[in-house]
Formats: sequence, C-alpha cells, structure tokens
Amino acid sequence: LLMCFNFGASCTASMQGANRTVVTEFILVGFSTFPHLQLMFFLLFLLMYLFTLLGNLLIMATIGSERSLHTPMYLFLCALSVSEILYTVAIIPRMLADLLSAHHSISLLACASQMFFSFTFGFTHSFLLTVMGHDRYVAICHPLRYNVLMNPRGCACLVGWSWAGGSVMGLVVTTAIFQLTFCGPSEIHHFACHVPPLLKLACGDEVPLVAKGMGLVCIMALLGCFLLILLSYAFIVATILKIPSAEGRHKAFSTCASHLTVVVVHYGFASVIYLKPKGPQSLEGDTLMGITYTVLTPFLSPIIFSLRNKELKNAMKKTFFSKLY
Repeated sequence: LLMCFNFGASCTASMQGANRTVVTEFILVGFSTFPHLQLMFFLLFLLMYLFTLLGNLLIMATIGSERSLHTPMYLFLCALSVSEILYTVAIIPRMLADLLSAHHSISLLACASQMFFSFTFGFTHSFLLTVMGHDRYVAICHPLRYNVLMNPRGCACLVGWSWAGGSVMGLVVTTAIFQLTFCGPSEIHHFACHVPPLLKLACGDEVPLVAKGMGLVCIMALLGCFLLILLSYAFIVATILKIPSAEGRHKAFSTCASHLTVVVVHYGFASVIYLKPKGPQSLEGDTLMGITYTVLTPFLSPIIFSLRNKELKNAMKKTFFSKLY
C-alpha cells in the first residue's frame, strides 16, 4: 500500500526513446529472475498464504461464536481480518500461479482490477487500524463514557466509513494511473501491478504531474492515519502513567499490546521498503522486499492478535481447541 511513497522517484526515467506502440497487456517479470528458486518460493508463499487465511478465519469464527467478544474492539478486529483476507486474495493467488507458469502476461483490465482491489483493501486496513487506535483511546482515557461514545451504530459507521474511504482511494489512484498511455516496454518488474514500475512504462507530459499528485494524496492519507494513531497512544500512555498500581498499568496496556504491535509491523515494514534509498540495481531487491509487506505482514497479523490478546486466545481455546481433547 505504501507504494505511494516512491511515486515521484519512478517517473524520473525519460520516455523519449521508448517504443511508442500502445501497450494493451503487460508481462509480470516477478520472480523469473530467480528461476531455480521459484518452486521453493511457491511452497513457502503458499503455506504462508494458507496460514494467513486460516488465522483470519479462525479469528472471525471465534468472535462470531463467543458472545463475550461482541464488543467494539473485536468488531473492528473482525473487519480488519476481512480486509486482510481480501487484500491477500487480490495479489497472492496471481503471484502463486505465475510461479508455476511460463506465461506471465496480464491484460490492462486485469492489471487495473488488481491495483484497485489491492489499494482499496490496503487503505481500508490502514483506516481500520486508525479506528482501533481511537477505540483503545476511548476505552482507557474515557472508560465511563465508553458505551456511549462507542455505541453499536457509531461503530458500524466507523467501519463503513473505513471501507468507503478505502474504495475511494482505490478508485482515485487506479483511475489516475490507467488514464495514462502506456508505450512500453511491456515488462513490469514486479510480481503485481505495482504503481512505480507501471509509471516507468507510461508516456506523455502528464506522467510526472500524475505521479506527484497521487503520491501527495497517498502520503497525506497514510501519514494522517499514522499521526492519528500516534496521537491516540500519546493520550493512552499519559493516562496509563497516572494509574497508581503497577498491576493496573499492566492491565490497561495489555489491551493495546496486540494493536500496537500490528501497527509497528505494518508501518515498520512499509517504511523500510518504500522509504529506502533507490539504487540502480534495485529491481530484484524491490521484488523480494515487496514480499515482506504483501505476504509477511498479513501472515504475522493474525499470529500477533492471537498470541498477544489474552481474551481472544482464551476464547479460541474454549471454542475450538478444547473440542480436540
């Protein structure tokens, strides 16, 4: 999702000498530069993908079946699991198919669809993490007013606005990129329809302007989410430090631990990938680094929530694992 951060850097390459034939389909280079490792990559990514799906489905089933978890915090977590499943579905199955296939072409429409859905669910994920930070702020800083401020209708609206905001961002970015003319070459040096390599294939005087405009829109949205989360935790930490007992402070912080860990992983991997200096020999490196955000982050998220959230972990044991014995 934070591919937006290097929009501008992707347009510095001149298109003066490019083939002016309009491109109607692309070739996803992906992992073809590592021919001897493709089978190993396929098995590894398939296992991680299946575990991601299973982990998120297990979280959703646990929340749905355990009445004690029918609270705003777990409603948001359930919505987050849905967005994470859809985000991985938009990218990983195609990537796995390409690892076993010699035919890596993708039509213009399929490429645009993949970009729209990956941006939509990626931004939705960021918006939901922001909403979850606000939920923890209200629970810790205003506990007596929690049921009023986080009523069911209000929570449903927050989830709905998160999905609507993600859809708008996906539509804006995809429309802006695919109204450009692509003159070739047709090779996308990535395993998905990633914006920076696509911009390198576009031609026309408007390309730098579109790149800068979309980069600014994405950065404002994502940094806005991140700053709101930081602000929520600044108030949370200030409130927790005022609690006199160590046990009370630990109990208060434990309700935020899983969310905070996922936020650190989410923005940490993204910043390492998209804020790193761009080198001339970075195509293969960018492909491998992209895996950390596309595959590894969704893989870690359900693990973190399952292990770091004691209430959810106990509910899972009670609902599912106790039936095995």
